[in-house]
Amino acid sequence: MRAYERLIRYAAYPTASDENCPNCPSTPAQMEFARVLVEEMKSLGIHDANVDENGYVFGTIPANIPEWSGITIGFIAHMDVVDEVPFENIRPRVIEHYDGDDIVLNDALDIVMSPSAYPSLKNKVGKTLVVTDGTTLLGADDKAGIAEILTMAEILQNDPSILHGDIKIGFTPDEEIGRGADLFDVARFGADFAYTADGGGFGEVEYETFNAASLRVTVHGLSTHPGGAKGVMKNASLIAMEYAALLPEDERPEKTEGYEGFFHLTGMRGQAETAELDYILRDHDAAILERRKDDARRAADEINRRYGAGTVEITIRDSYRNMAEMVRPHWHLIETAYEAVRELGGTPTSVPVRGGTDGSRLSYMGLPCPNLSTGGYNGHGRMEYACAEEMDDCVQVLLKIAEKYAAMKK
Repeated sequence: MRAYERLIRYAAYPTASDENCPNCPSTPAQMEFARVLVEEMKSLGIHDANVDENGYVFGTIPANIPEWSGITIGFIAHMDVVDEVPFENIRPRVIEHYDGDDIVLNDALDIVMSPSAYPSLKNKVGKTLVVTDGTTLLGADDKAGIAEILTMAEILQNDPSILHGDIKIGFTPDEEIGRGADLFDVARFGADFAYTADGGGFGEVEYETFNAASLRVTVHGLSTHPGGAKGVMKNASLIAMEYAALLPEDERPEKTEGYEGFFHLTGMRGQAETAELDYILRDHDAAILERRKDDARRAADEINRRYGAGTVEITIRDSYRNMAEMVRPHWHLIETAYEAVRELGGTPTSVPVRGGTDGSRLSYMGLPCPNLSTGGYNGHGRMEYACAEEMDDCVQVLLKIAEKYAAMKK
């Protein structure tokens, strides 16, 4: 089975995670999907495939080299998708021999994906694309990664001529809400090093991510009847807007790129009496992220100066750190992936990830873990699509990495 065919099958599972639920996994659909994956892994001959009580799926492809004792490599992908756009009743459609023109995703709703708006399509002429009907995401982030890892596993199980060492497979819940590595048991996983398959176009090899923190702003107002509110009412929702205006206007996702970080307002709730703002803070430079935290504190101090102590309270929590610090001492991870891409006729590229992966956390938990591409594009949106041929190439990258590490000594 080709990887894109697995992706289409996996898209049927509505595995969005829920940041408001403290459980792990945060949604029952993820556990259901985990159990499906375990059964598929067992059918492929991965006899130790299992899912724990927290929804983490682990399994091993044993070495097929007699008396092998080398580097154990792992491959990891996440099962959840975002809930920011519709994620249920996904209707994937396959476009064969894409002609380079606009793609009508939904004629009835006049939803069109155009190369002028999505330039990655310009390089997909003649390729096979998996698209949505324009009303939901596809889920290639990161079910494409899962599909590629299990397609790799199927190939290895069916072709003993491909020599490899022990290979560990892991599928995680709740990555999209920043909790994918929270309960990941590195020791039980058993790999020396790993890669996440959670990237974009073929050839990407990523080892730099944001440093990340979350910010919650709680505003305490004072409500009273509007007819007699003069000099008395403190409208928490309006004060929250004042707080937002105190943060740097040009340091938002829609105004930044490359190594530029940002403050991103992800949610807001409010009435006259109370209001809340949720932000994520991001920067590749840890020192600049600390400056952003200071900016958030200064804005709170200013609001409290204007309206009285305790009007605004903020909570800042660190989420993950830039994996580069942990990956660079093990540069063989990057060179090996580069070699695999080149041998397949690709050009490896490394750009700073404007986000994070499970590897961001795992790299600081003793499992250095850069990120590989999946052939998926426009994640987290209705225009998400995957390129079948690139997915095939990504499978081959995994296979080549497995072969290369089979020959390496610890």
